[in-house]
Amino acid sequence: MEKMADITTPSSGQFRTHTLANGLVILGEVSPRAETAAVGFFVKTGSRDEYPREAGVSHFLEHMMFKGTPRRTSLDITYELGNIAARANAFTSEECTVYYGGIVPSFFKRMQDLLCDMLRPSLDSEEFAMEKKVILEEIALYLDRPSFFLHERAQEDFYRGHTAGNSVLGTRESISALSRDDMHRYFERRYVPNNMVLAAAGNFDWQAFVDDAERLCGGWAPAEARRETPRHSPPAGLVTLSRPNLKQAYLIFMCPSASLQDNERFSLAILASLLTSGSLRGAYWRIVHTGIAESAWADLTERDGCGSFELGLCGEPESLEEARELLLEVAANPGQIDESDLERTKTRAIARMVLHDELPMGRMMDIGLSYLARGKVRTLDEAIAEISSVTVRSIQEALERFPLRNWREYRLMPE
Repeated sequence: MEKMADITTPSSGQFRTHTLANGLVILGEVSPRAETAAVGFFVKTGSRDEYPREAGVSHFLEHMMFKGTPRRTSLDITYELGNIAARANAFTSEECTVYYGGIVPSFFKRMQDLLCDMLRPSLDSEEFAMEKKVILEEIALYLDRPSFFLHERAQEDFYRGHTAGNSVLGTRESISALSRDDMHRYFERRYVPNNMVLAAAGNFDWQAFVDDAERLCGGWAPAEARRETPRHSPPAGLVTLSRPNLKQAYLIFMCPSASLQDNERFSLAILASLLTSGSLRGAYWRIVHTGIAESAWADLTERDGCGSFELGLCGEPESLEEARELLLEVAANPGQIDESDLERTKTRAIARMVLHDELPMGRMMDIGLSYLARGKVRTLDEAIAEISSVTVRSIQEALERFPLRNWREYRLMPE
């Protein structure tokens, strides 16, 4: 059996934590030898926390955070980000919304001040009206993509009756009807200190970070933000959709699987990589390399309290059935795992993790997202140990709890 290659990890920084009186959690991993620093707010709110009438408000609000505060106009924010050469951005998912910036250490204090100010936006009515047009255009652009269109419909159907299936973008109808006051009510309900984490990594002064957080955020009023996290098991079945002028067919299989909190997620994530690896048993070699389909993939989508294991492919409509049967055949025999393939897959996963976390931006993301999902932070060495511990037996045990069966199938075909 081929052994997993040894990978030297970057030296870990010093991890610290502090909680303000209003419930805002402050996390930091200080690495004085780093050349940069990163800081970000992680808010435990996303599309799954929206009421039906406000679908898409989380993502819309993310945009509005850059559109002005009582202290700064939208132009001020843009100029200041440019003046400190910040690598700043934000993203919204079903589970959370994140605002972040990477900077050289001398500008850390200014980046923190800017982010803390942005997290208390003006929600100016004129800016709101202009940005609504941007969001509507974004929805139209994404829905033009066949793979995105099918994924949106699959998530909506698979999680029907469960908030995990809420669309991040929302719909044309929901965004068109959304008012500035609707957004403000959502903000007041979800952007409360004890539903947020402020995290930093790299070369920065921990005590100054905490002191500034106290000064800038200590006055934010605490409140309770709740989220229900039930499991979800939809019935098996087939859903077929069609669109005109398609040149290819698209297919997604989904079945219930591990959540963000389940230990089995490590074994199942490695299994997903194995199923689409370049090994002779993987979907890539059997389906893509042979030209039966253009692409084939497997993925574990972990959510708060629930999750799904997904298979997918894209190819010529006339080859869909052959590719589909091969994909199901690959997934039906996960116990036939070659030890060498497993070790190579683990090595690749660990290498990606180390390359991601050796930079303050990557480490800051891992710290914030891990705490938001599980209330604790893993060191890089602990994360590597979790991947290293995956074995054929642990994958089999994970499949005993989360078997790959009772697939719900989604197809997008040419009309």
